[in-house]
Amino acid sequence: MVRTSNETTTDPRSGRAGRKERRARAKADRAAAREARKGAAGRPGGVGPGGGAESSYDMDVREALPPLMGWAHRGGGASVNIPPVPEYQATTAQACGLFPFVTSSKPPAIGTPIGRDLLSGEVVCLDPLAWLRAGLVTNPGCFVLGQPGTGKSTLVKRLVTGSVAFGTQAIILGDTKPDYTSLIQYLGGQVVRIGRGLDRINPLDAGPLGSTLAHLAPADREQLRWEVRSRRISLLMALCTLIREDRITNAEEVVLGAAVDLLDERLGGYRQPTVVDVLQVIEEGPDGLRSLARADDDGRYDERVDDLVFTLRLLCTGSLAGVFDGPTTNPIDLEAPGVSVDISRVGAAGDKLLTAAMLCTWSYGFGMVDAAAMLAEHGVMRPRSYIGVMDELWRALRGAPGLVEYADSLTRLNRSKGMASVMVTHSLSDLEALANEEDRAKARGFVDRSAIMILAGLPPRELARVNQITPLTEPESGLVSSWSSPDSWQPGTLHPGRGRYLIKTGAERLGIPVQMTLTGDEFDLYDTDQAIRRA
Repeated sequence: MVRTSNETTTDPRSGRAGRKERRARAKADRAAAREARKGAAGRPGGVGPGGGAESSYDMDVREALPPLMGWAHRGGGASVNIPPVPEYQATTAQACGLFPFVTSSKPPAIGTPIGRDLLSGEVVCLDPLAWLRAGLVTNPGCFVLGQPGTGKSTLVKRLVTGSVAFGTQAIILGDTKPDYTSLIQYLGGQVVRIGRGLDRINPLDAGPLGSTLAHLAPADREQLRWEVRSRRISLLMALCTLIREDRITNAEEVVLGAAVDLLDERLGGYRQPTVVDVLQVIEEGPDGLRSLARADDDGRYDERVDDLVFTLRLLCTGSLAGVFDGPTTNPIDLEAPGVSVDISRVGAAGDKLLTAAMLCTWSYGFGMVDAAAMLAEHGVMRPRSYIGVMDELWRALRGAPGLVEYADSLTRLNRSKGMASVMVTHSLSDLEALANEEDRAKARGFVDRSAIMILAGLPPRELARVNQITPLTEPESGLVSSWSSPDSWQPGTLHPGRGRYLIKTGAERLGIPVQMTLTGDEFDLYDTDQAIRRA
């Protein structure tokens, strides 16, 4: 639109008269431009670039440029406010047909940063307790599954480090390699080393639970005594089951309970009973014990308790001697930022001793959590939350028939205790290899009760088992299986699954693929291959 120098600019807000005037002026300018083009076309040398007069090409370009205040038409012109674009929400299955560049919602930013989303590059945070408080999950159970060497322990160590930083106490319930000892020491925690010539753990030690009795009212004190008794008998039965590789009978369970009660009465709380004390009481055979065993004479009583006596004697003098046959030498510190019970020295004596050490550690650790919760309830100590790591889970469950039931009873009420449990194993087939179907069903319950499942590199056959418990989409299965093995024989290449995990929290949510990157001291603290490199 061409304007002469003596024209004045009309205010765009001058009303209806101003708009009519501008329209008329624009119409006249366009008519004048058309006449000028016609005249230029009829004169020699007046058309085209390089001619003396303005070409029709230049005037067409000038007319195509929009005016400062926009084209003059209905709904055109200047606008003070731009209306928002309509927003629509739909599932990814439906929206991809309309707009193909869809993605899942932003990963959670609550808890410990563990890496970046492989798809979006966003930072992914994970903390079972923080996710429970935020309503993202229904329980703080976490089950980690993956092949050896894919970084399961590295992920768990990052969770432990972040939890301690947020004020949560970390409890490593049986470090078998050990993987967590150096980390707990670095964080200023307590390390208990179980083994012959090292620290000893008493299976019948009430631990922190017993020390809380003095702070309770009489009614609560009596209730806690029954809880301590139940824990002692349960652990003693589990150890006997492990030694015997079979369940103990009902009569033997009655005798064990009566022996523990008699020892409590004799010792009067001055010291904790031991397995040696229980064996001596049963061999003595006092009248109260014989009455409960329904044995009127010595022969009948010996028949009732012979197998039990040999089982307990193996705990004190057999392959387990020197570990569980005396008082606890290094009690757990309730105020430590983290506690690691190192049982790696026990593994050289065989799987039985290692399994027994894991069972005792679990019982002692969960007893500590219960004691702390009770003291906090009565205002003796501040409330705390806990994260318990149960690594190499399969080694404890496969020790003997019936041990799964004991582990199940310990871990079932973690949510009410303010404790997150992290169970780590290599394969679900470890749980399927248990002795009977009853144990296998209870072991599968560990996975079912874990609201968070973390998958490292796994082969397709293992993913088929996982899919029966936690449904996976086809792309998720393909992604996890691609992390299971390298695709070349080139030395020095990085394993494709190292530090990569898929976080699943239910059948409806898409999994979050994460790549974790170590920083600073983590390279040394989280390294589980140091022994191989040193050699």
